[in-house]
Order: sequence, then C-alpha cells, then structure tokens
Amino acid sequence: MTTDPVPGYPQAILDLLAGGRDRPVFEHGSRTVHADEVTELVARIAAGLRAAHIGPGTGVAVLLGVSPEAFAAVVAAHVVGARVAGVRPGLPHEHLRHLLGHRISAVLVDRSTVTPQLRAVTAGLTLLGVGPVDGTPDLTATPAGGAPPLPAGRPDDVGRVVYTSGSTGNPKGCLQTYASLDAAWAAHPDRWPPAVRDLAGHLDRYLVFGSLASQVMLEYGILTLAAGGTMVIAEPPRAGVPFLPEALVRHRASASVITVPRLAKLVAAQRAAPADLGALRALLVSGSPLHPARLAEALHVLGPVVYHGYGQTETGMIAMLTPAEMLAVPARLASVGRPPAVVDVQVRDADGRPVVSGVEGEIFVRTPSQASGYWDEPTETTEVFTGGWVRTRDRGRLDDDGYLHLLGRSRDVVIVNADLRYAGPIERVLASCADVAEAYVVAAPDEDTGEAVHAFVVPAAGRQPDPDVLRTLVRQQLGEPSTPRTITFIAEAPVTAAGKPDKRRLAGTLHAHDAPG
Repeated sequence: MTTDPVPGYPQAILDLLAGGRDRPVFEHGSRTVHADEVTELVARIAAGLRAAHIGPGTGVAVLLGVSPEAFAAVVAAHVVGARVAGVRPGLPHEHLRHLLGHRISAVLVDRSTVTPQLRAVTAGLTLLGVGPVDGTPDLTATPAGGAPPLPAGRPDDVGRVVYTSGSTGNPKGCLQTYASLDAAWAAHPDRWPPAVRDLAGHLDRYLVFGSLASQVMLEYGILTLAAGGTMVIAEPPRAGVPFLPEALVRHRASASVITVPRLAKLVAAQRAAPADLGALRALLVSGSPLHPARLAEALHVLGPVVYHGYGQTETGMIAMLTPAEMLAVPARLASVGRPPAVVDVQVRDADGRPVVSGVEGEIFVRTPSQASGYWDEPTETTEVFTGGWVRTRDRGRLDDDGYLHLLGRSRDVVIVNADLRYAGPIERVLASCADVAEAYVVAAPDEDTGEAVHAFVVPAAGRQPDPDVLRTLVRQQLGEPSTPRTITFIAEAPVTAAGKPDKRRLAGTLHAHDAPG
C-alpha cells in the first residue's frame, strides 16, 4: 500500500492563507486585500503559469514591483514547481543579461517594471504579465478552476535562486531546493527561534518596500502572515522627502527591515527633527555589521525597537540580537546575538579546526534551509559548501555565553608589505570615534607597500572628524600598516541593489583622491 506524498513548499503558506480567509494581509494604497483574495490570486496565476507550460524544473525570473499580486505570483510560481529566480529592479543590464542566461524560460513582469530597455534585454524570452501589461498575457485573469492550488515542487529540485549583491562582479545565484525551502522557519510558528518569536509579536503592520526579490523582505513578509499581521506596502516617497521616517509615520508601521546606511540616516533625521514614531516597535537591521556605538545610539534615539540580525544569502538567518538582550547586558551590543538551537556555528582556525570560545577564526554554519551551491559555479560551490557546512568567509568569535561577534570578512583584506590587514577591525576603530557615523575601508595598489589602506568616512550629524585624529586612533590600536593612507569624507555610502555598502564603487573613486584626505 502506498500513500500520497505530503505536499511540500509552499503548502504552509497556502495553509496560512486558508486559515486567515477574511483577515487583511495586505494594505496597498487605498486597497485592503484579504487572505482569501490572495489565495484566489495564487490559484489564478498558477493556472496561467501551467497554461504557459511552466512546471517543475522550469526557470522563471520574477521581475516585479511590491504588490499583493507580486507576492501571489512568487507563491504561485512555487506552487507549479518552477525554479524561481527573484530579480531586483535596477540591476545593470549586463547583470540582468547574466541572470537571464541561467536557463530562464519566462519572465514575470508588471507595469512598474516593464520598460523599453527591459523588453530589449528580454528579447526572445516569454514575458508574462502579473496584472495588465501591454502585449503580454495577464496571469491574474486566468480562470482558477475549482480545486485549491496543490504544490508540485519535487524535494530535490531547485526551488529558488537567490542572487548575491554582485558588488564584486556578476551576482552569484544561490540554489535552494524545495526540501530546503520546506525546512525554513518563517511560516511555522512552532519552529520560530526565541528572537524571531520576540520579533513576530511586533509585526502588526510590517512595512514592505523595495523588492520581494529581497530574501529578507520576503521571509519577514511570510513571518508577518504567520504572526497574524498585515503587510503594508509603502507608497513611493514624495519628492524631496526622505523615505524614512516619512513612510513609517504615514503608514503607521509597527515594524520593518532597514539597512545600516538607512538606519544612520533615520537616526540623524530623528536627531534633527523628531517624527512621531510611536507606532514603531521593531526595526530589523540587516545586510552589514553595525558598530556597537552606532547601535547604542540607535537604541537611544529610536527607543528599544532595534533588532540586529546576521545572516547570509547562502544560509538565511544565523543569529539575531533583541533590544531586551542589548539593554540587559550592554556588552552584547558588540555581538550579533546567540545562534538558535537549530543553527550550528563553528569558529575555525586557518587549518579548518574548531577553536574554543573567545578565539578568533572563520565562521562556518549549518542552517535548516541553507542553499546547496551556486548556479554554474562548481569551484566556488566546492569552496563554500563543504561537508554539509557553509563557509561564511566572515571572521568572528563566540563568547562564553554563546553570543557571536563579527570581526570582518576573510576576503576583505588589504595586503600591506605582504602582511594581511583585515578591513573590519580598521572600520570598527574608525567608527568608534564619536565624530564618525559610518566607516568603510578598501584596498588600492601602492608602489611602496603593494597595497595600502584607504578609508571612506561618513561624519556624524553636525560633526567634522579630524583625519589626523582618526589616523592616530588606528595607529595606536592596530599599528602603522593598518593606518589609512587616505581618508575621504562622504555624505553617504553608495549602495548595491541589495542596499549594502558598495565598496567596489568607493574603490573606483580613489583615482580622484590622490592626496591624503
């Protein structure tokens, strides 16, 4: 006697929607979209995808704005078992062509993303509209049929391709199987780690913006659905008005995700002209490390609402630090939290051997929903995915209480007279100065030393750092080879499409700054 296999991903999301029925799960401008309406959208779009011969193993690129229809389209593409590649809007055309070359059969688009340039880049591929789009079939208009959507994804098939930021070249596609997606925690309250459960209690009105191709934005949207909250879609910012805090106030957001550069801007704006953020209860900072002094300042200015998350595209969440943990033990501000029980973390030495608490090394992790490799990158896959572990290429240490401390990127180094100087410690020393809001270090060729350290500094609001003081600070704590050859003051750091500081662009400006800053 055989039994039918239990439906896999995204069945848990479909169950959450079915259980919600008339509960509002999206606010989009003047629209309120309920759970049963999203279920209907998923069914229609899935039927349209099947009619377009998209099923298990078919590559589908999702290039959509933020809307209930976009969320439903992502879920529907998984329902039919496709290999779903989320594409961030605004990618350079050469990066987009690179991504679309990964055996993509169809591209899902909407009115916000279709441009003449996009049509040119996608020539020869099938365009499918999510909503009315000139010259393309509208998937949302497909009759759904009577039966509820039934996931067709096979456990070992690649279900999702999540692309790295591409700040050091073409984006790498991280491959997650349907089994890996099914093992994720977001849609399953019984799997939530303690820090995530704490955060979930504040997701009444989760502000969504940017792109659902963002792994973090989408995962915490699913978490909001599971927590019984509403995803509130941010309207485009008004001309001349900073996106934050205006969007938080206008949409009465209780929670959102924020990058380190955006957090610095929000803190500065609140210092200059405080907005009423009384509804805000959780801001998850992700994407790059945050200096303890800047984290403490954010808690002081914004209140106990800042969560500091650490994860990677390859792994998902590794650790999270809650406001309560920071306030209870201020020394924890220097950490990124304690990894939950379902996440294994090892810090290893240069020979790959685990080290004891307090000793620095490279961080290796295992998470339930980690990727299994990179698209068409066998060498890189072998280097990063090793023995069931993911080599993060971040340096760090675990303290005696199990909290993880980040110390920089293993590859983010400056080789000065054949001596490796890690950028992370230099950035932390610079950022420890009260006059500095953000600090970024890059390497550049040097005739005398092979490479030299160059720093880019965003001054704290109303401050003007003294470059000589900063150099002395670094020299005293880390030595002469780590001392920046130049210090360039910038109003804000350029960011990648993922919202992370773009060091490649910073390094590209050095030819215009030949003299020390």
